Amino acid sequence: MQLRTAFVLSLGLLLTLGACSTMKKPEILREAVPTAPLMAPSLQPSAWEALPGWDQDDPAKAWGAFLESCDGLKNRLPWQQACSAAAALNKADGPELRAFFQQYFTPYQVVNGDGSRSGLITGYYEPLLHGSRVPTARYRYPLYGVPDDLLTVDLSSVYPELKGMRLRGRLQGRRVVPYYSRAEIDDGQAPLKGKELLWVDNALDLFFLQIQGSGRVRLEDGETIRVGYADQNGYPYKSIGRLLVERGELPLEKASLEGIKEWARQHPDKLPELLDSNASYVFFREMPDRPGGPVGALGVPLSAGRSLAVDPRAIPLGAPVFISTTWPDSDKPLNRLMLAQDTGGAIKGGVRADFFWGFGDDAGALAGAMKQSGRLWVLLPKGYTPPKAD
Repeated sequence: MQLRTAFVLSLGLLLTLGACSTMKKPEILREAVPTAPLMAPSLQPSAWEALPGWDQDDPAKAWGAFLESCDGLKNRLPWQQACSAAAALNKADGPELRAFFQQYFTPYQVVNGDGSRSGLITGYYEPLLHGSRVPTARYRYPLYGVPDDLLTVDLSSVYPELKGMRLRGRLQGRRVVPYYSRAEIDDGQAPLKGKELLWVDNALDLFFLQIQGSGRVRLEDGETIRVGYADQNGYPYKSIGRLLVERGELPLEKASLEGIKEWARQHPDKLPELLDSNASYVFFREMPDRPGGPVGALGVPLSAGRSLAVDPRAIPLGAPVFISTTWPDSDKPLNRLMLAQDTGGAIKGGVRADFFWGFGDDAGALAGAMKQSGRLWVLLPKGYTPPKAD
């Protein structure tokens, strides 16, 4: 028993070093890999009148996202009745749709494990990069697919206490060792020749693409390629924005996406070392070119301004979520119906969400500035029993 406990503790340290870790706004890694059990969140029955601005928000603006969720949930028993009724609605207006949700759903307020009801709301978006299918003097930063030697070990079948945690590494002889770090990958030590999907023209843009987890790359001939998260090298994330603040190179209020980009323009010689300070590295795959936003963890396209990334241990994926927060860098209320359609490496906890702003620079500016306090209510089908906290 002592040997097994010691092994689990040692393995826990390896997983801490090698599993995806938390991140800080605006640098959010998109990942659909399950995570460790969440400690004691709860969903408490609420009332519609407790939702700030429920009567003012137009649910028609979230209806398309809700129907996308139904595509992923309609065959699951708790959701069948509501999704079937939704499919039968035709050209319904806001009041009728609001009545629909009140008829088929019950609101539950999300409460943190410590009993608090507020949490952090950040933002993310789908960036646009410029690239090429072949390397050139301009396009010299490779966007890699998954390496052949990357191992992913899931030990939950042997050690249930490690449920949801995955160890990434590589074989060195007969030993499993950590995979190559960002610095080692950039230095050419990893066997990645032939794994280049595309080449892009800006190292920092590539870095932020890895953080967002999906994006588009426009080629010189005008073709646009969509790419999405495929895997990760297993190192914990280290925020470069936080590091710049700690070094005294950026004030806290400028440690945003735009602030970091401006710092990089002024200090190009320091950028490689800064990026290498974050050992985490993301690998990609080409995605089908389809209308709408990138595909989230639910397997449906995300809707700008109406899709949320959540911790699925606290909030069921696909569920409608009413969010009460404020606009980025503002105290202006932002209360609206959204859909829990994605997850993220930094999205851990009950009242914790990442707001999907859409595609392009304008969406990026909003996402990069968003670090607001907020509250969440989950709408669950009537008769649905919320899962108990671990």
